[in-house]
Amino acid sequence: MRKYIISYMALFAVIFTACDAHKDFPDNSLSIGHILCTNGQTMSYDAYRQSDHEAIAIVFYVNHESSVEGQGYAVYLWDVEPLAFADSTGTAQNTSADTEALDGNVNTYSMYVGKGVGSPLALKVFDLWCFGQSAYIPSIAQMRLLKSAKNVINPYIIGCGGTPLPDEADVCWYWTSTEVKGQENDKAWLYSLQSGTIQETPKSHSYISRPIVTINN
Repeated sequence: MRKYIISYMALFAVIFTACDAHKDFPDNSLSIGHILCTNGQTMSYDAYRQSDHEAIAIVFYVNHESSVEGQGYAVYLWDVEPLAFADSTGTAQNTSADTEALDGNVNTYSMYVGKGVGSPLALKVFDLWCFGQSAYIPSIAQMRLLKSAKNVINPYIIGCGGTPLPDEADVCWYWTSTEVKGQENDKAWLYSLQSGTIQETPKSHSYISRPIVTINN
């Protein structure tokens, strides 16, 4: 019996030693401020600086809700030039028009395939679909998440050579992918990354946008 007890104690010592060895491994869990690279990997800023990868976006939201798609969201390093939400008014583009929904991906696709009216904005954002990173125009709710993380992620955006999210009143207005409920034929919402306010705007007007990406397993 004593021999078996000694053997079990030796086995447990090996197991605990192996577990202790794993404590030195880096934490690869997704965090706000992590860098999304063109090969689809996400990593800490320090790890990125030591790698030869190309950055394309910064993680600004980590998902802990089972009802929300993906592990989180990352924002592109650069704005898209001022473009119109639609090339003409008078036609709904079938977004949800829900100001609380995290549905920018679906909205952007609806804008892209819409019949009867084109979307210069959606077409341009679809052109960014390279390296496996599928970009889209954030909804109002996703823009709110982006604004709440702005001060944290701006240093990482700058460190990766991108354009920081603005605080200046004259450059803070961005298209969302959310149409105005009841006025879908003619208006969509702008969002201020300075104040967090929204402004209904004719869809034929041109404004900048900041695409985001859903991070999936």
